[in-house]
Amino acid sequence: MTAPEVKPRDVLLSVENVSLSFGGVKAISGVSFDIRKGEIRAIIGPNGAGKTSMLNVINGFYQPQKGTITFKGEPRTKMRPHDAATGGIARTFQNVALFRGMSALDNIMAGRSLKMNKNLFWQLLRYGPAMKEEVAHRRHVEDIIDFLKIQEIRRTPVARLPYGLQKRVELGRALAMEPELLLLDEPMAGMNLEEKEDMSRFILDVNDHYGTTIALIEHDMGVVMDLSDRVVVLDHGLKIADGTPAEVMKNQNVIDAYLGVAH
Repeated sequence: MTAPEVKPRDVLLSVENVSLSFGGVKAISGVSFDIRKGEIRAIIGPNGAGKTSMLNVINGFYQPQKGTITFKGEPRTKMRPHDAATGGIARTFQNVALFRGMSALDNIMAGRSLKMNKNLFWQLLRYGPAMKEEVAHRRHVEDIIDFLKIQEIRRTPVARLPYGLQKRVELGRALAMEPELLLLDEPMAGMNLEEKEDMSRFILDVNDHYGTTIALIEHDMGVVMDLSDRVVVLDHGLKIADGTPAEVMKNQNVIDAYLGVAH
């Protein structure tokens, strides 16, 4: 049975022949793949494979020396993280990146800052149009808090929260940006089994409820196989496999990479 033809409008983001080097070290070498609208796309590989570097290229933190990133049909040139965020790309990080002295609610509200139209003067004044705008954004954030089932810790400073709940707050802050493409860098890292099961459920719910396209890096192969529609595998900056989870698991190059077979 042949795979269905992928129409250009079905591709949300395309990575074409991207290469990235730091001095003489090649982090990514001529990698190409796409991310289709509405899918959960996993990027996997051994340590040092170039996975996080690829996410950093996609969200504009790194600028590749070669290749093209096309997002929503538009080739990007010299895009920075702020431009990526305003264009519809949100990101969580391998190490939780929250304002630790602020509450869960205020951290998620921070994700709405790009959606606020009133300038800083009006926001500080908190009067009239600015107040109406803040109330509307607060309502959106409260919906996210309900969705992620963190009502009871909404006023708690995130520094006092267990690690799994901090990761959930970070996911909430990313969702507050209303992204079309959500990049998750090891969302299960450091979690126990129960926390992984909760986060897996929320990732699936985000994809289903919000219709958000997701690209994730994850080392837990069970999670990858359960969550992903398609998987791209990197090793030493090269793409060595691309396909469904079942296809990738049977790929000899992938087996060799994870077993440490010499190249």
